[in-house]
Order: sequence, then C-alpha cells, then structure tokens
Amino acid sequence: MNSKKMTRREAVGMLGAAGAALAVGCGNGTPTSPTTTTSGATTSTGGTTAAACAVAPNETIGPYPSLVDLIRSDIREGRGGTAVALTLTVVNVSSGCTPVADAVVDIWQCDADGHYSQYNQPGYNGTAQTFLRGIQATDSRGQATFTTIYPGWYAGRATHIHVEVSVNGRSVKVTQIAFPDAVNAEVYRSGVYAARGQNPTSNAGDMVFADSLSSELATVSGSPTGGYSAAFTVGIAV
Repeated sequence: MNSKKMTRREAVGMLGAAGAALAVGCGNGTPTSPTTTTSGATTSTGGTTAAACAVAPNETIGPYPSLVDLIRSDIREGRGGTAVALTLTVVNVSSGCTPVADAVVDIWQCDADGHYSQYNQPGYNGTAQTFLRGIQATDSRGQATFTTIYPGWYAGRATHIHVEVSVNGRSVKVTQIAFPDAVNAEVYRSGVYAARGQNPTSNAGDMVFADSLSSELATVSGSPTGGYSAAFTVGIAV
C-alpha cells in the first residue's frame, strides 16, 4: 500500500471517519517469532500490557512531533536496525478498560543513530525525510500494529517511542514507551547499533520515565538476530 502524506488534522479526521484500521504493509525483514530464531538468545521481559486498568501517564510531546503524517503500518522506509513488530492496545479506563475501536494512534521515534526525520538537528538535517513515523486506527480489539526498528538513543534520554492517541478528532493522550534496560543493552551490542555503544541514560535516570516506569514499559520478546515483538497498552479516559 502506498503511503499518503497529509496534515495531522486531515489524517485524524479521515481515520476517525473511516472507522477501520488500514491494511498492514510489511516489507522484507518483518520480525519473526522468537521460536524461529536460529541464533542469539531469545528474551521476554518488560512491563505489563493489561495487568492494571489505569490511565497512561501524560508525557511531553517532545521536540520532534510529526509535521506531515503518513498513514501506514510499516514505518521503516529502509532504515537499518533490528526489526520490531509493535502492537499498541488502546483501552478506556472509564469503562473497565474495554478496547477502544477507531482510535487514531500516531507514533514517532529516532533511528539507530539517534536521528529524527522532518527536523534539522545538531549534526543531522532530516527535514526532507519521513522515516519512522506513522498513523494507524485501532481495530475492534483496540489494537494498532506497526512494523518498525528498535529505537536508537541520543544524549540525555532513555530509549523510547512517542505515542499520541486521538478519539473523534480530539487528542486524548500523549505518552512515551520505554524499553527494558536489559533488552536495550542486548540490542546495542549488535548490528548497526554496536558502533555507538550503550545508551548512558537508563530508564531510572531518565527525566520522563524515572517516576512512572512501571506504567510505561513495553513487554518485549525476541532477539537481536530474529527481531522483537513489543506490546504496550495505552489507557485513556473518555
């Protein structure tokens, strides 16, 4: 499926009116199940995806939110890195954490080198790029799926992915997803990440996650060689 560029207002309005998740467009290199991994350790660790019915913490939108959004599930655009199959589940805390269908989920993250698309950053101009950004609508289970890469890191922040959820054209949640320190260390010893080494900022030392990590930690399984599956539940109150 070809990606379509549009403004955030247009994207939220169109997806909200459509009332259905768009098709998943995965290319080569989609993460395999951990059970099919032929080399490297398989790990499964992280927080809970639905163990507690609670509203997700509100976090800063950060310096690099999407300017022109792309309705797509595969957000890699050829960016190198360990593949991640990311499943986000949106639930309504006001009604016992029932799934929220047709919510618009917008994610964005940095690449393996710590760079964002769409912005001019110190040492890197990404203004002409759109990698690692995408929008999907949740299905009847409240789920939106993305094919991405494991996020890299940049100075002063723990490894993370940004998330914004909109319902009926209105933004109802901006939060961030953390990844287990042990998995970060494993990934950053391998492949295209190895040259940069380890992220010096742990989750506990991060200005966003230090006081709310248990509510923002993804559940992650897999390996650097076989790819990872990550799951996270976003609790909203509507």
